[in-house]
Amino acid sequence: MVFACVHDAGRAQMAAAIFNLLANPDKAVAVSAGTRPDEHVHPEVVTAMKEIGVDLSAARPRLLTTAVTARASLLVTMGCRDDIPYLLGLRTQDWSLEDPKGQALDSVRDIRDQVARRVAQLVSAWGWARR
Repeated sequence: MVFACVHDAGRAQMAAAIFNLLANPDKAVAVSAGTRPDEHVHPEVVTAMKEIGVDLSAARPRLLTTAVTARASLLVTMGCRDDIPYLLGLRTQDWSLEDPKGQALDSVRDIRDQVARRVAQLVSAWGWARR
């Protein structure tokens, strides 16, 4: 399972972290990546995620490569589908979500909560939930 956005410093990081909290690791594990990764996760994202008990302060954005997607069954882009290359044979979804970079904390919380709802629906629909 790969969550991707351009900089891998916001939405994709949130989605992968929430996914890994909700999903049974024997069934699926998520990573995040970007086509032009930043140096670190946006500070406002780190703050919003800490509020729900997830520490992304040590998380590092990574480059989206075929090695990252090699074992994935699904690629979810975060409203940036046009900036993510098509990967032959990989099922994809695009979630149109606002970029949290530079947003006020209340807006980042709203984006985080939208991500969490979508991730929960995805985990349930694919049968990946923890028991």
